Amino acid sequence: MLSITEYRQAVTDYLKQRVLVKEPVNLYEPMVYILGQGGKKLRPVLVLMSAEIFGCTYRKALDAALAVEIFHNFSLIHDDIMDDAPIRRGKATVHEKWDLNTGILSGDAMLINAYQLFESYEGETFKELTTLFTKTAMQVCEGQQYDIDFETRDNVSIDDYLLMIEYKTAVLVGAALQMGAIVAGTTEECKKSIYQYGRLLGIAFQLQDDYLDAFGDIETFGKQSGGDIIENKKTFLYLKTLETAAGVEAEQLGHLYSIRPQDNSEKIASVKSLFESSGAAELTRLEIEKYTQKAFEVLDSMPLSEEKKEPLRDFGKMLMNRKV
Repeated sequence: MLSITEYRQAVTDYLKQRVLVKEPVNLYEPMVYILGQGGKKLRPVLVLMSAEIFGCTYRKALDAALAVEIFHNFSLIHDDIMDDAPIRRGKATVHEKWDLNTGILSGDAMLINAYQLFESYEGETFKELTTLFTKTAMQVCEGQQYDIDFETRDNVSIDDYLLMIEYKTAVLVGAALQMGAIVAGTTEECKKSIYQYGRLLGIAFQLQDDYLDAFGDIETFGKQSGGDIIENKKTFLYLKTLETAAGVEAEQLGHLYSIRPQDNSEKIASVKSLFESSGAAELTRLEIEKYTQKAFEVLDSMPLSEEKKEPLRDFGKMLMNRKV
């Protein structure tokens, strides 16, 4: 098996071969722009890693891996439009660099391109991959709608939030791992188990992402600091603060999430202070660890050698301790 860095490089190299700027330039250039920004490429790496864990060369899984990466970036373009986000991976978002219509249309083209990549597979493999991809894509859209709805709902529970991040983020991580297993032609039991491992790890990943949105360093995190706070998003941090804070503090947080000041710096600082003083920040870190450990329990139960489990375990540990 290759290292994560080598898998990432394989995805990058293949992407440069398959996604090119052509006419009309304003359709394809934004696609190349967002796909060429770097990013962690965690999902396509998982496709390749899973394929090799189940006894298949990673090269056979490159089209599936690229489909996952292109779909993920398509969703980011549209998410950034909906969030009016100015920065992604430390650079201007597509709709900021070009315009709103270009962002929408280039995103649409990326979704279609993702489906095109599955055409290199035949028979049952093609059917399984596209069925899983379609189901996952719909869940991602449902998760995004929940996320939007929660901004104006006053009765969002922690369970509601966890379902939202499962759909918006975690199912694509699970699907990435299952796609590698499908390409490799492994057993149904292994396909289901590797999906659950990814789903649980994906929940931990999104909780960590939300934590870093508030407490990460913009220089390493690559996104606008406190973006979720500015947008009044009811993240796990916010919901846990309401659950654990004293009455006055909870009331203060509710007020801060009802305003949209011209200068957000004071709002961000005040909300972060409440996240920490209520204990919600620490509880969020514990929740990240809990879901990561649940994922490891699924991994431990799988009929794989320890040698093959180790890369997935290392990957999970890396995600739990990441700063970006």
